Amino acid sequence: MKVLRTTPESDIARVYVAELEDGSRIEFVQSVQPPLNRSQKWVLILSTLKGCPVDCPICDAGGSYNGIISAEEMLAQIDYLVDSFYPRGVIEVEKWKLQFARMGDPLFNFAVPEVLRVIPERYQVTGRTIVSLSTIAPHNCLEQLQEIVRIKDQYYSGGNFQFQFSLHTTCEQERRKLVPVKTLSFSQMAQFGQYFQRPGDQKITLNFAAVQGFPLEADKLARIFSPKHFLIKLTPVNPTFSSRKNKLKGVIEPGNRKNNLKIINLFKRAGYDVILSIGDLQENEIGSNCGMYSNSDSDCQVSQTESAFTKDLSCAD
Repeated sequence: MKVLRTTPESDIARVYVAELEDGSRIEFVQSVQPPLNRSQKWVLILSTLKGCPVDCPICDAGGSYNGIISAEEMLAQIDYLVDSFYPRGVIEVEKWKLQFARMGDPLFNFAVPEVLRVIPERYQVTGRTIVSLSTIAPHNCLEQLQEIVRIKDQYYSGGNFQFQFSLHTTCEQERRKLVPVKTLSFSQMAQFGQYFQRPGDQKITLNFAAVQGFPLEADKLARIFSPKHFLIKLTPVNPTFSSRKNKLKGVIEPGNRKNNLKIINLFKRAGYDVILSIGDLQENEIGSNCGMYSNSDSDCQVSQTESAFTKDLSCAD
């Protein structure tokens, strides 16, 4: 793996564009979560696919797909960042979070479980290692999900594994417009949530980058996804090229506290714990929220104009 370029140096986040042996380009990210510094929490966001076969209209990672990333290529992304920031090999942080959420859905890649097994043995960390896996739940992923549960129980028990289904709307039929591929049904996802959770585990996250014009019915959702096993994460629709091209606007508005609390309370009344997750303004300027650069030869920097609203409603982990 050869790193071709990065976004300009930042105290918040940095995007790395790399070329693999076959010439494919991928992206990965290292970031912090203000007000925490890197010694308190260091976040790595990894790619699992060379692009993505699902062309979601709010995401820039789709549109071109060149196959899966091997286990060694996924580990190479981690190695590069660890070697850059902790050359002695000891990752001296209180929380080290690895998110499989940059380019591609990790459940399309059957090498991901291998990587999850290797991480605890390969890296020396002074604090907690937390793994975060986000998926749209492709329809053929049940075997993969069962394997991930076994790995979670063995290596990441006690709340060190965050699992997320990206729903974006509470209507299964309308969801197909936002996630244009066959997926597990909501009922199948809900059944998996009960199977996944053990004492001490975190609840499964239902992520909504909610889009204006798409249903958001909390009571209907609660009849399928029990608030006992699931929590809600609300995020803006990031200012990607795709969301702009498709004229999709988010329900969550950075800086609009009154509007956002209205949506939060909608889900709280249905019994859910709710996280409002809105990144720092610089994340949009840097482009660390979504894949944007790997298929471009232009300068990595991109200018956006989003406001930030983090306050005390962001996720602790």
